[in-house]
Amino acid sequence: MSFGILGLGGHVPPLVIDNAQVAEWTGAQESWIVERTGVLERRYREPGTVTSDLALHAAREALGSLPEAVARLGVMVVATSTPDQPQPSTGAILQNKLGLSDVPAFDVNAVCSGFLYALAVADSMLSARLAGQGGDHALVVGTDMYSSLMNRSDRRTVSLFGDGAGAVLLGPVPDGYGVLGWRLVAHGEHRELVEVPAGGTRTPLDARSREAGEHLFRMRGREVREYALGVLPKVIGEALDSAGVRLEDVDRFILHQANTRLVEACTRELGVDPARVPLTAPRFGNTATASIPLTLHAENALRPFRRGERLVLAGVGGGMTAGAVVVRWY
Repeated sequence: MSFGILGLGGHVPPLVIDNAQVAEWTGAQESWIVERTGVLERRYREPGTVTSDLALHAAREALGSLPEAVARLGVMVVATSTPDQPQPSTGAILQNKLGLSDVPAFDVNAVCSGFLYALAVADSMLSARLAGQGGDHALVVGTDMYSSLMNRSDRRTVSLFGDGAGAVLLGPVPDGYGVLGWRLVAHGEHRELVEVPAGGTRTPLDARSREAGEHLFRMRGREVREYALGVLPKVIGEALDSAGVRLEDVDRFILHQANTRLVEACTRELGVDPARVPLTAPRFGNTATASIPLTLHAENALRPFRRGERLVLAGVGGGMTAGAVVVRWY
């Protein structure tokens, strides 16, 4: 039995942060922001909203696509690098908000690659349960709230990131459809390219670390770009090989929306038609692990996926991490 995407959900908070606001915070010109990032606006949480609240909206929409699947859920996996709190998991908190007690629920953190990791984990767990152990559906959620981590004086990062959540309902589909193959990698030797230094056991979140800004997000943008352009085509090629699909046979590429310019550069590196690579970065910015399921949701609303379409979901994240998942739509 194969497992495929049977439902989609997406949510962004209503507060729009446009480039005029970012320019006011940073002193950067609006024209610079557009030229360097291609991001026109991003969404920020409203006061009192937490990461699991965003996830709840997306999860309910995905589950609403097939209400009878709720009773057959075998696992919930939440991908996030901005959890509600250090513990318990945001997955457990979301499970409670959904009223789905007893369903296994946990978090995965691979930063912006997290949704891909979570999707591969869920697919593997469902496949392992074919002997009759547990349910045959999974809820996979990518949710992040990077507005809580932004240094609003740093034009290189605050111009990029926004908040959001996306979700998919995974369930049985006929052989030849669903998840056909995937490839995940991590390169911890590059872990300092993307980080929040304080808040763990290495650097406590105290007055000194706050004064130094170590509780805020940091990224070496140029090196991240080089990593993405070098690694992403490789993992996509390996995932396609595992799925037995050729690059030219892929109908649409759902790439992590790091920023518009990087998605465009990755598209050129892959040598594919930009019409096959949807963009949500101009409207939502980089929503971290939410960006791939959010883009799936937005693209399906704009141009619904047809049965038999071949999709590649791919991206890179802090760690450094990268991944690609090949799906044939059912």
